[in-house]
Amino acid sequence: MLEKDRIAYFYDGDVGNVYFGPNHPMKPHRLCMTHHLVLSYDLHKKMEIYRPHKAYPTELAQFHSADYVEFLHRITPDTQHLYENELRRYNLGEDCPVFDNLFEFCQIYAGGTLARRLNHKTCDIAINWAGGLHHAKKCEASGFCYINDLVLGILELLKYHARVLYIDIDVHHGDGVEEAFYFTDRVMTVSFHKYGDFFFPGTGDIKDIGEREGKYYAINIPLKDGIDDSGFTRLFKTVIAKVVETYLPGAIVLQCGADSLARDRLGCFNLSIEGHAECVKFVKKFNIPLLVTGGGGYTKENVARCWAVETGVLLDTELPNEIPDNEYIKYFAPDYTLKVSNVNMDNLNSKSYLSSIKVQVMESLRAIQHAPGVQMQEVPPDFYIPDIDEDELDPDERVDQHTQDKQIHRDDEYYEGDNDNDHEDGAR
Repeated sequence: MLEKDRIAYFYDGDVGNVYFGPNHPMKPHRLCMTHHLVLSYDLHKKMEIYRPHKAYPTELAQFHSADYVEFLHRITPDTQHLYENELRRYNLGEDCPVFDNLFEFCQIYAGGTLARRLNHKTCDIAINWAGGLHHAKKCEASGFCYINDLVLGILELLKYHARVLYIDIDVHHGDGVEEAFYFTDRVMTVSFHKYGDFFFPGTGDIKDIGEREGKYYAINIPLKDGIDDSGFTRLFKTVIAKVVETYLPGAIVLQCGADSLARDRLGCFNLSIEGHAECVKFVKKFNIPLLVTGGGGYTKENVARCWAVETGVLLDTELPNEIPDNEYIKYFAPDYTLKVSNVNMDNLNSKSYLSSIKVQVMESLRAIQHAPGVQMQEVPPDFYIPDIDEDELDPDERVDQHTQDKQIHRDDEYYEGDNDNDHEDGAR
């Protein structure tokens, strides 16, 4: 009988303390909701639960500029009026506001993505639903993202693996991760996203394939509104199977942004939770060390449903459709069920359009088959990876009393408040 995967799951209840502001679509509260679904389905009994160590400024500066990290550490809502030039320089403002405990929030979500347990082979799969903030750049915030935990996690994996594959199924292009590794063959980035109509961030054309040593190692799958389960999963499986066969990654990082689901407040795709989770199931089957993160997702009850189902997928556990009683059960009214169906909307992705994308991606992959990069036998030294004394770092804290995680109820996060626009016009 095959040995079961060892799963490490990272969660810190303090993420629920964070509040981007009354009219901001990003609600970290969705992470508490996800965690309580995980608990209510008893999934915590099948994994090792850890409270991640808070990433140190020196760890964050493995990718980000030291001055940007220092500014995030220093800025507070009370002092931001003194730093107008810096706020502009680092792109903090409406999309990326300054809020209480901003830096600690970054330290927590980044700490969960620093995949040392995968490197040390104490787990096969690591899950950090708080992570996946793929838009942050080296010297600036972008698209609700301040620290790019994915880049930091990949840099950590590169210490032990010659090649790392990054896969992104968020509705938005994984621009920050692609940009960080655009000139290297050590990381292949594959992003499935909406492209066109001035949709954020505006990058991710199929013609963007990487440069210099990284040429052909960036793959972009630009999609149009209304893509459904069958079109998305068929293209996903075809592309990823060929990528893994060609690139032979030593580790995979999978960003599971849930704004690609139907009914997302900011998204425009038409995926069901089953369709989204099918991608996770497919990647898991390769039995390659796997780091799974969250990402976007702005209809928060559906985000929680999705990531709970995908936690189950990673544990080979199918969840009953009826949601068990938990602290946040009222959010799942009126049906109190896990499944979220697709909506009736036009799919602007014709079969010929999807077929042409597949053909172009396969051509790119053929170009690298005859020019293999890093040899399998060794992990070369890399200028991307500065030295850091790991002995001085706090280890992640094992959490045995899972249910004693802090439960944070914010009055202004519930739907009754006029300021919370989760349910626009009360219709959603």
